[in-house]
Amino acid sequence: MPLLRDVRDQLGSPYLREHADNPVRWWTWGSDALADAAARDQPIFLSVGYSACHWCHVMAKESFESPEIASLLNDSFVSIKVDREERPDVDALYMSAAQLMTGHGGWPLSVFLLPDGRPFMAGTYYPPDDRDGTIGFPRLLRALANAWAIQREAVVAQADELTDALARDVALVDHLVPTPTTALDLAGARSLLRTRLIALCDADGGFGPAPKFPRARLVDALSEFDDDDARNAVARTLDAVATRGLYNHLDAGFARYSVDAEWHVPHFEKMLSDQALLARSFLWATRRLGDHPQWRDVALATLQFCLDELATPDGLASSLDADAGGVEGSHVTWRADEVADTLRTAGLDDDIPRALARWSIPSSATVDGRTVPALADGEPFLTPPSLQAARAALRDQRRRRPQPRRDDKVVLEWNAYFASACLVSDESRFVARALDLLTSLERTHYRNGQWWRTRSTDAHATAADVAALGDALVDAYEATGVDEWLTRARDVATYLIDHHWDGDVPSALAPHVGRGIFTASDLAEDLPIRPKDLFDGVTPSAHGLSARLTARLALCTGDPNWAACARRLVELVGGLVRDHPDLVVDSLDAAGFALDGVEIVVPGAAHPLSDHVRCRAVPRSVLVVGTGSSPLLAGRRSGVAYVCRAGVCSRPVESITELDEQLRDLTA
Repeated sequence: MPLLRDVRDQLGSPYLREHADNPVRWWTWGSDALADAAARDQPIFLSVGYSACHWCHVMAKESFESPEIASLLNDSFVSIKVDREERPDVDALYMSAAQLMTGHGGWPLSVFLLPDGRPFMAGTYYPPDDRDGTIGFPRLLRALANAWAIQREAVVAQADELTDALARDVALVDHLVPTPTTALDLAGARSLLRTRLIALCDADGGFGPAPKFPRARLVDALSEFDDDDARNAVARTLDAVATRGLYNHLDAGFARYSVDAEWHVPHFEKMLSDQALLARSFLWATRRLGDHPQWRDVALATLQFCLDELATPDGLASSLDADAGGVEGSHVTWRADEVADTLRTAGLDDDIPRALARWSIPSSATVDGRTVPALADGEPFLTPPSLQAARAALRDQRRRRPQPRRDDKVVLEWNAYFASACLVSDESRFVARALDLLTSLERTHYRNGQWWRTRSTDAHATAADVAALGDALVDAYEATGVDEWLTRARDVATYLIDHHWDGDVPSALAPHVGRGIFTASDLAEDLPIRPKDLFDGVTPSAHGLSARLTARLALCTGDPNWAACARRLVELVGGLVRDHPDLVVDSLDAAGFALDGVEIVVPGAAHPLSDHVRCRAVPRSVLVVGTGSSPLLAGRRSGVAYVCRAGVCSRPVESITELDEQLRDLTA
């Protein structure tokens, strides 16, 4: 694609549109920009960010809106701007380069490339002048332009060295020795994971030091265990993120992470992916652990927040900005006098002391002297009826302030997570919304036989997009028993294998072939290296998602070829699953489906037995219901439950008590 300014109205990314009027001569990512760099014999400056990123805005204001710095870029570099949410494959590849060079990553990501796309220098935020030991951006630009002019061989040699290291890093799975699935002790891996997560979980909940991310999938993994240490770690984490500053207690929704280890002061951006994954974690933990009715309230409030604040005609928007009116968090924080004035104006003078006490205003959790609201000890999550009017008045006043920008990109992967969370809620209004969303995504994101990451056809769907969608479609099948959803899940999984699989595809006859899943589609031909995504971060890895999808399809359909794909994906990372399960939690989860998954079959119409299974949240199981074409339903009696593993079924049962006994035996 050409220059941003020339295609502004065609861009699907608000982040890219924000930069179209910069004095920097920005290109979009693609062959046009690389061709221009080659023709001008200049290096490339690649800047990767996203709309809700505070420090991306800071660098844009300081550097990209500066005519002097723009002149340096325009004279000596070909500059490319990328939205990481639109092109996570581009971001992942060059983030790996930054991590190899500096030992850390983050956004904005700033990378310098040869005209062919190979990196030779990488970093993150650069200030406009030398500051606190960090080189200023203009001085860096002059130094690199000078090196390109008089030390070209050294620059190219560094690019060769970094590219070799990058190729090894992004294709780590190719260098792992496959571990036969027969040699995997999944119970041992789960036990090791439990031990490591409990050791990581501190008194305030969560895993690791600040900046602290809630890491929903780690909570999910730990909630499978039924001992006191695991239960306490889950409860500490979920209670802390739901009651302290990470959650917006006046308007709902989770911030992306906490800048401190106690969850008091958040980084204020809100991502759809976080809302969906955390809502699902609260629902899952409610079913598994019980005794925490507020967790379900948190989940449902979070899903409703998404529908209220992120809904678009084509799905859910990707994020809300960290800044409002150019000030980080100004839309969230309060002073005590602002609360008092607002309630007094609304005729709610008597509520002032109670409101200040409930939302801990003032407190030590401050940004620029303003308090981040949090629930005081002992306060219920849901606002008591006596304070509903006060909350409504404060929300109305907050909405009169400058509002954060919304990034209206509808990201396929994140919308699939949201649909899954709605389906897990077992709440009719959310289930209906999820089914509608899954239907609409096919209309908006599938065109000309290709899946796209967003509605615009600027970026092909990644493996995570496709696998997350397929997994959500299996969830829809479990929720409804309607064949259509399983058929669509199979179609999506077939697309995943056709366009993302590396090498020969495993089958029942040849199960040990192929090298796993490329993040980028083979239809995307604009990357020097096709990365693979093995390790879980704040979202699941593409490898783990793909293994989970294919394993669940195999369980629902009895198809040995899907089982072969799932087992091969597990085999490829078997050593990591065994020795480092905390790094590949989603692959360990998928391995459970692939190697010892449980099929719970309840033929016929809706029944208390199937309702009970949904409420119980049985790990590593699929629920097959209805009267469809699944071979698991064939010849079986309605109104009873069959619990099966590896082709062997226990005797059919008619009572919830008997069903629970069988599930305890098979999932222990």
